[in-house]
Amino acid sequence: MDTEKITPMKVADLAFDLKNPRLPEFGLTDKSTETEVIKVLWEAMDVKELVMSIAASGFFRHEPLIVAQETRKNVVIEGNRRLAAVKVLLEPALVKDLNAEVPRITNSAKKALQALPTLPGTRESAWRYLGFKHVNGPAKWSSYAKARYIADVHRNFGVTLEDIARQIGDTHKTVQRLFRGLMVIEQAERLKVFQRDDRWRNHFSFSHLYTGLDYDGISTFIGLRPETDEEQEPVPNEKKEELHELCLWLYGSKREQTPPIIETQNPHLRYLDAVVSNKEALAALRGGSKLTDAFEATRASSIVFSEALVAAKQHLQKARGMLSTGYDGSTELLRIAGTVATLADDLYEEMNRKSNPGKKKRITEDG
Repeated sequence: MDTEKITPMKVADLAFDLKNPRLPEFGLTDKSTETEVIKVLWEAMDVKELVMSIAASGFFRHEPLIVAQETRKNVVIEGNRRLAAVKVLLEPALVKDLNAEVPRITNSAKKALQALPTLPGTRESAWRYLGFKHVNGPAKWSSYAKARYIADVHRNFGVTLEDIARQIGDTHKTVQRLFRGLMVIEQAERLKVFQRDDRWRNHFSFSHLYTGLDYDGISTFIGLRPETDEEQEPVPNEKKEELHELCLWLYGSKREQTPPIIETQNPHLRYLDAVVSNKEALAALRGGSKLTDAFEATRASSIVFSEALVAAKQHLQKARGMLSTGYDGSTELLRIAGTVATLADDLYEEMNRKSNPGKKKRITEDG
C-alpha cells in the first residue's frame, strides 16, 4: 500500500457502495438510502462491534478506506462497515429505531472522526485485494456475495475464472461452482420463473442452490450443463418449468403463498435429489406430499420396514423403562398400550407365517 497517497476525506463526502456484493442478500438496491444501508450493516454485519472499538480506541489511521470516483460521488469500495460505524458515532439517531445502544464520545473524539483516511482506487485496480480479503481471506463474504463478486470481475474486466481463482488463492472448481450457481439464478430471473425479492424468507440461502447443483439428480432434473462450460445460461430453455420448480422448492414464494421445502442442506437436499430422480416420488411431491413422505417412496420397502420395526422396539423399551415413574394410572394411556399390544401381536403373527409357514413357536432375539 502506498501510504503517501493516503489523504483525509470528510465523512460527509463519502458514500456507501450500493454495488457491494453483500447488500442484495438483504434486499438493498442501488436506490436504497444511506439510513437503510446503515441499518442493514448494523443488524447483519457486526457494525456494533466496530462502533465499540472505535469509540474506545479511535479510528485506525493506517488502514484507509479505498475510495473510487463514480458518478460524481466518493464511493467507498472497501470499508463500508467502518464508515457506517463512524457515521453512527457521529449521529446515533441513525439507528434510534433499532433500540441500539451507542456509546457517547467526547467532542474532541467527534472532531477527530470528521475526516477519515482514504486511498484512491478503482474497482478494476482493487479487485485482487478485495477478492483475497473477502472471498478466501480473513473477512469472508457469504457464498452469494462471493459469486456476485466473481461474476462482476469476470464480466466487467474480462478476467477468466481460472485467473480469478489463482489471484484469490482458491480452487478453480470452487470459483466455477459459485459462478454457475449465480448464472442459474440470473437465468431463472430472466425467464421470469423466479424473483429473489419474492422468496419466502428474508435471508437468501444461495448455498442451497450451488450445493444442490452438484447432486446428480438435481442437475439432471434441470438439464444443467457442467460448471466447466462456464455458461451464462447453463439451463436449457426446455427445462424452464423444472427450473421454476427447483427455485420454488429451495426458496418458496410469497406471491404463491408457498414456503420452501428445503429447511437445511442436510438431509433435505439429499432427499430432494433422490425424489427428482424417481418418477413416483416426484409425482407425490408435485401432488402436495411433504418432502420426507415423497422421499420414502424412493427407498426400498424392506429398508423402511426394518427401520420402522427397530424404531418401534426402541420407543417401547424407553416407555418400559419409564413405566414406574412415568405412568400415572391413566386409562387413556392403558388403551393406547392395549392397541400397541394388539398391533404387535398381529404384526408378529403375520411375520411368523411368512417366515415359518406352519410353525407357531414364538421366536425372540434371545432364541
